[in-house]
Amino acid sequence: MVKKLILVTSPPACGKTYISKALASRLEHVVYLDKDTLITLSKQIFTVANQPYNRSSQFFEDNIRDYEYDCVVDLALEALDYEDKVLINAPFTREIRDMAYIENLEKKLAEKNATLVVVWVETSPEIVHKRMIERNSDRDTWKLEHWDEYIAGCNFEIPENLKRPGAKDSLIIFRNNNEKEFEYSMKKCVSILDQTMKEDSLQQVG
Repeated sequence: MVKKLILVTSPPACGKTYISKALASRLEHVVYLDKDTLITLSKQIFTVANQPYNRSSQFFEDNIRDYEYDCVVDLALEALDYEDKVLINAPFTREIRDMAYIENLEKKLAEKNATLVVVWVETSPEIVHKRMIERNSDRDTWKLEHWDEYIAGCNFEIPENLKRPGAKDSLIIFRNNNEKEFEYSMKKCVSILDQTMKEDSLQQVG
């Protein structure tokens, strides 16, 4: 059976965690991983380095950010040895637009007989601002205090570069501005993943 690594991505506060958990609960044989689980360790790095806790700082960029992604992807690759699907909940905001990164990841997945699926959560900046205020997380403190500067650096455009000819699930758009969009997108996403898993299995048998 062809396995799948599913990345649920978007800028922060678009609803990735809620969507990721809901999607994982609707899929069979799936491992759920959340990059935010690593925040406990990352906070300790700030403390040991005597740096203020600011995930928008240059210290975070230079010493923590990429390592968090490396760690969660390595965990996912290992999990694919034991399960059919692994879902990672993380922004991957730069990585999904870097084709060298994507191609390297796809090579690693090919060694596991797995393919890459990116679920892009589409949410308006206005809804993101509202949700960020409501969730009241310390990781958003700087973002909210410097909202105009922060949002100017976010890319809400759909990563069209990920679309592969003939691949129905290379890029799945999940619209999430309201409950109606969520329900429609969830059904569509599950349907596409179920269908492509069956098609991949039939092709492999054939």
